[in-house]
Parts: sequence; C-alpha cells; structure tokens
Amino acid sequence: MKPIHHIKISKRMSVSQLLKEMESTNVIGSGRLGRAVSIFEQMINDRDCTIFLGIAGAMVPSGMREIMLDMLESEHIDVFVTTGANLTHDLAEALGFSHYQGDENADDAKLNKKGLVRMYDSYMPAKVYEKMEDFFEKNWKEFENCNNIKEFLWTIGKLTPKRSLLKICHEKKIPVFCPAISDSGIGLMVWGRLAKGKKINVNAFEDMKEILDIAWTCKKAGVIYLGGGVPKNYIQQSMQFSKGAYYGIQITTDREEYGGSSGAKLKEGISWGKLKEKARYVDVICDVTIALPIIWAAVKERIK
Repeated sequence: MKPIHHIKISKRMSVSQLLKEMESTNVIGSGRLGRAVSIFEQMINDRDCTIFLGIAGAMVPSGMREIMLDMLESEHIDVFVTTGANLTHDLAEALGFSHYQGDENADDAKLNKKGLVRMYDSYMPAKVYEKMEDFFEKNWKEFENCNNIKEFLWTIGKLTPKRSLLKICHEKKIPVFCPAISDSGIGLMVWGRLAKGKKINVNAFEDMKEILDIAWTCKKAGVIYLGGGVPKNYIQQSMQFSKGAYYGIQITTDREEYGGSSGAKLKEGISWGKLKEKARYVDVICDVTIALPIIWAAVKERIK
C-alpha cells in the first residue's frame, strides 16, 4: 500500500499542476478529478482513439457554452451527441439573445408576466421563440430535403448567423446527433411548420446507422459523458458495436441505485460489452459546471 500524497499548493501554480497534485492523492474526489484530466489527455494523444462526447443538462444557461464551443473547435471531439434543449439554448444565443443571472427564489408568476423563463437561477427571454419561429419559417426550404437528424442539425448550423455549436459541427463536419430533438424548442419549431402543412423528410432512425458505423469501424473508442440522459445512452448502446470503449470519463451527480443510465457507473457497462474490462475510466461525482472548466483548462494546458 502507498501512503496518501497530501496536496501541496504553491504560488502561481497552474491548473494542470494543481490537477496533477490532486491525481497523486489517488483517492476520493480529488483523485478522480485528476484522473479525468489524465484520461482525457491520453484519449487525445492516442491517435487511434475516436472520442464520443455526450452532453446533457442546462449547459448553455449555466455558462458552459464557450467551453463546449472550444472543445468542438479544438478538433479533439470526433462525435457529438446532445439534448435538444442544449441546442435550443445555443441557437438562442446565436440568434442574438442572452441568458441572464437570476434568482431561484424568484416569483415565477411575475417572471411569466415579464416574459422570462427560468432554469434554476438562470433566465432567458421568452421572445427567443418568436425569433426561432422567424428563423425556421424563413429557411424552411433548406430543411425539406434533410434525410436524417444529423443533416437537419448541420443545416441549422450552416444557416446560423453567428458562431454556435451546430455551426462548428457543420464547418468541421463533426457528426452531431440529437435522438430526442422533438423534445425541445427546436422540435416545437418543426411541429409548428408541419401543423401549417409544410413537409420534412427526416428519418430519425437513419442516424443510428451512422453512429453504429462509426463505432464499428473505429480502432478505439473513448467516451466522455457530461451528465447522463439520452446522449449517454445513445453513445453507450453504440459502444456494444465498438467491442467496448478503451477510455471513459463520466461526470454526474445522479445515483446508481435507481437503475437509470444517468447514474450508472461506467463499470456497469463492462457487463454489456460497452466498456473494455481493462479500460481506463473514471466516474467523477460532481456538478458538471464545477468539474468541466477545471478539467478542460488543465487539458488545454497539457495538449500542444
């Protein structure tokens, strides 16, 4: 047995240096956070590794948008899976709106009258949806020939006036998947056009073929889950066709005892063939909005 290494803090130490100190404890939360950085770094440096990123939760309203944009622009992420809510909030910002600092104890009836919607202590103006209506109405012909959700999302990115998650995915040709796109503001925009008699030819099952093909043909797979939900499970089921991921990082606050995918430890995936028995992986039990900025800052410092 090795004795516990006690973290030493020096003046002007970098984020990467701090995370190396944390990793060297090799126990509890600090050790896990430090290991997440090292595993992420190893994924990037392994030229045979295809990195799948799954994102759930209120990432844009919580101030994580620039980090996600930076991760995609870095060209280290090969496959991106997210919720429709994240894409809706991101599109709102790309159309010129902002999210605002609020109060979780606010009078929600008053917020409703003021035209504000609340995500815990973050606000967004409801007028966002009017602008989105205009965006989809104006550009609908561009979407009519999209065959799957990925093409639909790339088209949104192509038409987005400002930098956005989908614009980067379109420009860099990063496969982006959103299997629950109808469960979002964007989904409501599509329904609104269909209700007016417009047509769209998006096959929701066609995307599964593409992500399974990527998983089947890649030499090695690495998975990163920020939260759980549909994005995690969508990637996890594709890992059964990759013969199991070689690397894994999960950041979640959900618990495993209830049997849901969001709280399931990565180790559970070994029983399904979703994770290799000797994979390098870590479960970081933490709020993503705390862990992600620290992890990404350290990774950026280490990767040239």
